Amino acid sequence: MGFLDDGLMAMMTDVFDDRLGARLLSEWQQDFPLCPAPFAELAGKLGVAEGAVLRMLERLRREGQIARVGAVFAPKRIGASSLAAMAVPPEKLAIVTEAVNRFPEVNQNYVRRHRYNLWFVVTAGSPGRLQAALGAIEQAAGFPLLRLPLVGEFVHEDDRRVPAVPEASVLPTTVLDEIGRRLVMALQEGLPFFIRPFSVLASRVGCEEGEVIERIRAWHADGVIKRFGLVVRRRMSDQAETALLVLDVPDEVVVSVGKWLLDVPGVALSHERSRSLPEWPYNLFCTVSAPSREALDARLAALAEHPRLASFAREVLYSN
Repeated sequence: MGFLDDGLMAMMTDVFDDRLGARLLSEWQQDFPLCPAPFAELAGKLGVAEGAVLRMLERLRREGQIARVGAVFAPKRIGASSLAAMAVPPEKLAIVTEAVNRFPEVNQNYVRRHRYNLWFVVTAGSPGRLQAALGAIEQAAGFPLLRLPLVGEFVHEDDRRVPAVPEASVLPTTVLDEIGRRLVMALQEGLPFFIRPFSVLASRVGCEEGEVIERIRAWHADGVIKRFGLVVRRRMSDQAETALLVLDVPDEVVVSVGKWLLDVPGVALSHERSRSLPEWPYNLFCTVSAPSREALDARLAALAEHPRLASFAREVLYSN
């Protein structure tokens, strides 16, 4: 019987790891097993050992590909979220980004070519915890933070263009008891990578493992938790040129302009956010994309000249 040399063994291990990591990232951002030994169940579905799953998840977290494994709460149902931005000197950008990424509340981050060059989304279990997290991030980074919470998103719905109102205006906000409050806070850090992670959470919040699992299941069924699984640190796609166009639109017409933008070629997202005066007067955000930088510039120029937008102050923030 022959033996594989070290180089071939290392190559086979790398291929196995790459495939396992890719499957975890693509298949388990939602519908994560909610049971006492979820990593063992996940390993069974993937056809690998539980230890391999745990090691790969730790690697994905260490490399910054995932923020955590856990809950993504629906906006304003039980948690709170905000887009945030910082103006960071280029020579300090790497170290500040690393400091920001240490916070489990940060689940998206990207760099833009603008004075405000570091952008990220912060989520937390409650408005108070969100404000505490934003303050802690600001202190750790050492630079002032723009807070830009979502007011409303404009979406296509049944071929009609309607503003998506904040969920709290149509759905009840879940009232938390002390155990629930502690559990939400613990879930912001994600599941610990142990054989029985819910048992670890239960010991932290002061209840039984079964109660933790049942509360999470109930929140998921009620829509309080949008999904439970790998929370990927999303970055802008490298398959196309993209830019963020921000506009200062009078409040009385922001809905009509936001809906209109959805029909413009190359506009993928359109939403209203709170201004952060006096530093940031812009309230309408849209993402514009194109297959090349030349095509993107042409689309942005056409938008700037369009009669619907020509009178509004604007800025363009290119993806880095």
